[in-house]
Amino acid sequence: MRLTVAQTNSAGSANAASPAKDPMTAEVQRYSLDQIEALEIAPGSEHEKLEGWVPELASEDDLKQALEKAFDYRGDVTVTLKSGERFEAYIFNRSTGATLDDSWVQYFTPSAPEKRKVSYAEIARLEFTGKDRAAGKHWEDWVKAYNEKKAAGEKNIGLHPEA
Repeated sequence: MRLTVAQTNSAGSANAASPAKDPMTAEVQRYSLDQIEALEIAPGSEHEKLEGWVPELASEDDLKQALEKAFDYRGDVTVTLKSGERFEAYIFNRSTGATLDDSWVQYFTPSAPEKRKVSYAEIARLEFTGKDRAAGKHWEDWVKAYNEKKAAGEKNIGLHPEA
């Protein structure tokens, strides 16, 4: 998104939007266009390939780090509890407390529609078993696929997510 500090009319004078109509105008005008564009750039992150990974949970920190990655993972993980119960889940929320007993993850399972919660202290093993739905999916790849279909003469083409 590009912001214009001020637009000029044909005579070259600035036509700033009225603050009553656009409260952001006064704030935007405090910055140069270079400063605004510099704010638009967010640092990227490298996507870690976790699909198929079974982390070694030798310490509390190992478990906490693995559960953070499971929270960011866009696929299912298989959780084995210390009781021996095992289930496939999509982890969508977590809270890290002072101890493992005070920490928990919330998840959905394919077999139950309701949200569930389990304490970190109950988890014995994690396996990143589900397909990572976000792996390798970049806007540039989608545009490339679209352009290839268009160049091949296909009609009524669109970009659709995988099933």
